[in-house]
Amino acid sequence: MTDRNDLAAAFLATTAWANGSRRDLAGDASNRRYERVSAPVTGLPAVLMDAPPGKAEDVAAFVHITNHLRDVGLSAPEILAADIDHGFLLIEDLGDDLYARILLRQPALETPLYQAATDVLVKLHSAAMPDLDIMSPRVMAQLDEIAFTHYRDGILGAQDPDLAALFVDQFEDILHHSAKDDPVLVQRDYHAENLLWLPDRDGIARVGLLDYQAALAGHRAYDLMSLLQDARRDVPIHIEQQMIDRYIAKTGVDGTKFRTAYTVLGLQRNLRILGVFARLSQDYGKPQYVDLIPRVWAQMIRGLDHPALAPVAGMIRNNLPPPTPENLDRLRP
Repeated sequence: MTDRNDLAAAFLATTAWANGSRRDLAGDASNRRYERVSAPVTGLPAVLMDAPPGKAEDVAAFVHITNHLRDVGLSAPEILAADIDHGFLLIEDLGDDLYARILLRQPALETPLYQAATDVLVKLHSAAMPDLDIMSPRVMAQLDEIAFTHYRDGILGAQDPDLAALFVDQFEDILHHSAKDDPVLVQRDYHAENLLWLPDRDGIARVGLLDYQAALAGHRAYDLMSLLQDARRDVPIHIEQQMIDRYIAKTGVDGTKFRTAYTVLGLQRNLRILGVFARLSQDYGKPQYVDLIPRVWAQMIRGLDHPALAPVAGMIRNNLPPPTPENLDRLRP
């Protein structure tokens, strides 16, 4: 950590924030660290992102996507300074008013906040897309193997690679037929812990964006589903349906096809999160993520009744153990 601190100080020394006060900000499930830095003369705050290149972090991707989002007119933080080689960025401080915090304090804002977040996606999906890797059906299906190798196996203490392989093959076919569309930029973690409310700005610029450096090209339903099937907070069903209707009305997409893709992608994301949360607990000593699993499980089960998921619904129900208290304890370190 000392080496990273020395590198960070050397980076800040090249900016107006040299010798400014620094304090830690809450991190996330990644290897990135964040600090709030105050300029010594003006007191202007900025955020230092420390993303060690040797730990699968890529600040160049963050810069690339940030520039695109800002060109579209969205409130991604301005890049104030960058040291790509060492994995440091100094970015605009958009404040602390995460959607999740605002909604705890002012639940009456739930509908307008989700409307604004939905409208951000409408705008983003109408813009030309930068060069990005594609979330192919095969890749998405393979990402769900972790639900078997970490969630299922972590609870049962037994491995079944043939079961995981069979699921991947069958689910790839479902994704190919039900979640096929012209690709758009997919931020992948578009939810209440990564969105900031900026009421002094206008329109869709009131939504501050975070944690999008893993963006890929994918289906337009993915980020809306990520927003409304949130692993960290309960989004009321009526809000979920209203926002789906809002997106369909504003974009003119085929409603039936969009809702089918939304449900299929919901299964894909929720299965992956089950495995990721189990892995974060078992391999990285972060048992707090286990407490979120029942919500993710409930969202996954709700989607299994859709006819498009019939080929894998029985496989999931029969082979993935439910998150009972006893089973969740088995996932804790």
